[in-house]
Amino acid sequence: MELSDRQKKIVEIVKENGPITGENIADFLNLTRATLRPDLAILTMAGYLEARPRVGYFYTGKTGTELLTEKIKKIMVHEYVSIPIVVNESVSVYDAITTMFLEDVGTLFVVDDKGFLTGVLSRKDLLRASIGQQKLSAIPVHIIMTRMPNIAVCRKEDPLFQVAKLLIDRQIDGVPVVRDKASGLEVIGRITKTTITKAFVELVTDSDQHL
Repeated sequence: MELSDRQKKIVEIVKENGPITGENIADFLNLTRATLRPDLAILTMAGYLEARPRVGYFYTGKTGTELLTEKIKKIMVHEYVSIPIVVNESVSVYDAITTMFLEDVGTLFVVDDKGFLTGVLSRKDLLRASIGQQKLSAIPVHIIMTRMPNIAVCRKEDPLFQVAKLLIDRQIDGVPVVRDKASGLEVIGRITKTTITKAFVELVTDSDQHL
């Protein structure tokens, strides 16, 4: 979040004179308290200042980078989870390719007859299977999929930035969001690189709207 010149002055005033009331800040700037109210609200919501009733405003001592880092760490998977695209482990590679094309996704999650996660199919998996003389309609996806326990997963309560790091470290396009069950992992959603991009765009857009 980039502060306006007046907001920067307010931060400096509070930093040097805090705790200080809104009325006193207004006096420093020769402005009315009503004029400053939006700026004080923005600075407080953004975390630059802390307001205490009947005491005044305090400077938190945090830089813009630190505040942005805090916001990023507070974004959780459940805020951005999307509907998973799953296929049964018995379907053919041909059907999986068709599903991936029709759903416009880069990763399919493979489940057993009970709906529990058993594998993951990426574009690379399907491309490798397509090379050669195999009859794709005769090859079940469980032959070519990446199997448990070599599958990266996440849960709804995980921080989104940790999933972003997982995608980078494992060089994958997406991970299933799972719920732990006694008999296995139930697929309840997905997080992809597109999800991560959307989250950061919304974070920046939200900050701009508060300027």
